[in-house]
Amino acid sequence: MSNEADAVATLSMPLPAYRVVGVERRRQTSAMLIFETLRAEIVALDLPPGTPLQEKMLLERFAVSRTPVREALIRLTELGLVDVFPQSGTFVSRVPVTAIPEAVLVRKALEGITVEAAAASGDPRRGLRLDAVILRQQIAAEHGELGLFHEADEAFHAEIAAIGGHPGIWRLLAQVKVQIDRARRLTLPVLGRTHSVIAEHRIIRDAIVRGDRDAALAAMTDHLGAVIPDVAELRGRFPDYFA
Repeated sequence: MSNEADAVATLSMPLPAYRVVGVERRRQTSAMLIFETLRAEIVALDLPPGTPLQEKMLLERFAVSRTPVREALIRLTELGLVDVFPQSGTFVSRVPVTAIPEAVLVRKALEGITVEAAAASGDPRRGLRLDAVILRQQIAAEHGELGLFHEADEAFHAEIAAIGGHPGIWRLLAQVKVQIDRARRLTLPVLGRTHSVIAEHRIIRDAIVRGDRDAALAAMTDHLGAVIPDVAELRGRFPDYFA
């Protein structure tokens, strides 16, 4: 098999179910499905900040009644992803810069627990498990597949939580870090951080495999802290995207 075919095969492999954030599709109500779909599109910037979310358009798109659409929009508003202005309409919210440092602090605290636990786990396959995700991420970067790169990035952190025996922490963080994720979707293509992220992941991986809890924690802390200066630069480039 050629290198190109190997790369395509690697990117096509599905990620384990525990890495996918959200409820099980087979049990979703209409409101859940609309919420999950719009949430993913907002985080991926397929629906950028300021995009109007017209009820009529959503009714036609999802072929549902008003109730599930309104329920989904309420949940998105609670997450801070949608703003409702009574006299103007409903819009995708701008990324609140002031919320990001606090979210980073929460993420550092909780992922500090998972990375230390992973380093202390003694799992003989932990290196292989992390290498598989890093390889997928590297191939995605080389092919310019930023969506798949982000998916693999999520999988790397989820894998660490699973190795450490705390997969529930990652599911909790998915809600906490939603504004960070929106900023990162700009950071990757604009600031060219893909190679830096992979290098940082390898440092974390190596510390975990050595069983060095202190080094693993320090590497994770440095890695997660990089988002704050990135956001400061992005705000200057995309003032309309940030609040």
